[in-house]
Amino acid sequence: MKNEVLLQSNLRGIKMPKHGKVRDIYELEDKLLIIATDRISAFDVILPNGIPQKGRVLTQLSKFWFDKFKNIVRNHLISTDISDLPDRLKKEGEKMAGRFMLVRKAEPLPVECVVRGYLSGSGWSDYKETGTVCGIKLPPGLKESDRLKEPIFTPATKADLGAHDENIGFNSVKKNVGEKTAEKIKELSMKIYSEAREYAENRGIIIADTKFEFGIVDGEIILIDEALTPDSSRFWPMDEYKPGGAQKSFDKQFVRDYLISINFNRKPPAPELPPDIVQKTMEKYLEAYRRLTGSNLL
Repeated sequence: MKNEVLLQSNLRGIKMPKHGKVRDIYELEDKLLIIATDRISAFDVILPNGIPQKGRVLTQLSKFWFDKFKNIVRNHLISTDISDLPDRLKKEGEKMAGRFMLVRKAEPLPVECVVRGYLSGSGWSDYKETGTVCGIKLPPGLKESDRLKEPIFTPATKADLGAHDENIGFNSVKKNVGEKTAEKIKELSMKIYSEAREYAENRGIIIADTKFEFGIVDGEIILIDEALTPDSSRFWPMDEYKPGGAQKSFDKQFVRDYLISINFNRKPPAPELPPDIVQKTMEKYLEAYRRLTGSNLL
C-alpha cells in the first residue's frame, strides 16, 4: 500500500547495502542501486518512524530535476524502470517501484555544494555572529529569511553518518579537490540553482537554499545523489513569505520545528513522531512534488 512505511530495504541475493540517513545503496559491479527509504533525519539523527511516500517523492523529484538539467551537466541516473534491473532483482524491484534509481558508479567529491539565495539556517546563525556566511561578507542589517541580492556559494564538508556537516570557505574546496574542479562545481551549482529557483517561483515555491553533490566518471564531473528535494533544500510557499523570521515550508523543517518545541537534545535516540506530525510532513512533501512537477505522485 502507498502509505506503508519502508524503513529499510532487504533485497535477497545481493550484498548488504551501505545505509545512509535515507538511502540504502547496493553495489552492482560498475553500477549502484539506490533505494530511497522513508527514513527521516533531523539534526543528523535518524528518527524511529518514517514518513509515508517520502522515498518515492525524493526519487521521482530527483529524476524530474536530473532530466530538466541534463543540458547543463550529466548526471548519474541510468534508469528507474524495473525492466532495466538485472533479472535476479526484477521481482524485488516490484516492491521498490518508484523509489529506486539505477545509477553510474562515480567517485564522489568530498564536498557539499550549498547555494543560498536567502538568509536562513546555519547561514543566518553565521551572519548574526560575524556578518559573513562561509567567509562571504554580506550587507549589514539583513533579517532572517531575507532574499540575498545574489545567490552565494557556501560549501560544507560531507560528514559521515551521525556527524555534522560544517561550513567551509571556497579556498578549502580548492585545496580538497583542486582549483579547476572547485571552480567548475561552483559554476554548475550556481547555474542549476538559479534556473531551478526561477522555475519554482513560477509555481509558487521559493527555493531558499539547496545542496548538490558531484562525482567523477571517466574524468568527467557529473551530478550525483539527489537534486532539489525537500530533504536537500528549503522550499517555502511564496504566498506566505514574510522576511524577519522563520518561514512556513514544504520540507523537513516542519519536523525540526516540532523537535525543537519538545526540547529534543539533538542526540540519539530520537523520539517517535506523533501521527499528526507524520501526516502533515507527508502532505508537505507531496504538495512540493505536485507544485514543482505539475502532477500528483502516482
